[in-house]
Amino acid sequence: MFKLNKKVFALVSVIALGFSSLFTSTAHAATDYWQNWTDGGGTVNATNGSGGNYSVNWTNCGNFVVGKGWGTGNASRVVNYNAGVFSPSGNGYLTFYGWTRNSLIEYYVVDSWGTYRPTGTLKGTVSSDGGTYDIYTSTRTNAPSIDGTQTFQQYWSVRQSKRATGSNVAITFSNHVNAWKSKGMNLGSSWAYQALCVEGYQSSGSANVTVW
Repeated sequence: MFKLNKKVFALVSVIALGFSSLFTSTAHAATDYWQNWTDGGGTVNATNGSGGNYSVNWTNCGNFVVGKGWGTGNASRVVNYNAGVFSPSGNGYLTFYGWTRNSLIEYYVVDSWGTYRPTGTLKGTVSSDGGTYDIYTSTRTNAPSIDGTQTFQQYWSVRQSKRATGSNVAITFSNHVNAWKSKGMNLGSSWAYQALCVEGYQSSGSANVTVW
């Protein structure tokens, strides 16, 4: 019977563990959700690229949301992305976006925008990933939601200055979840999708984003 040297066995085990961790991490990080919604008006051309890449060009649009992410949200998600292009002419957001149920909450972590910076009722600030975000709440009344027409709360973290594009950056979502919770802004107990999205309204522009 072949006897493996203990030191060799230890080295093989470490290497195997390393590969196992690598593949587990990669599988966990891979996006599995594609968001492509518009309420009509103008032109929105979205391309679901390979891996975590997508692009979108829009002209005189109505309201649209395009992005990639995960079919089931996670309070501790760290979303990495590179916005090689984000160029809205008018109203547009580059945002980590999603929903919870029980309670029905629509949430945003906005890293950049066009001519309009979203606001609401100011609750405080949170520092995360090299920037400071203002925390807002707002209410949508009889508005479209993932559960049809509903009245629901929106939670926002909006970066105080636009985040530079063209490099690899991260959004540590748990920092925002914990900050919101400290302000009495509790997300629901059931997680719907979450994604790194480009949104636009009555504007034109283009974007190319890779998410992982």
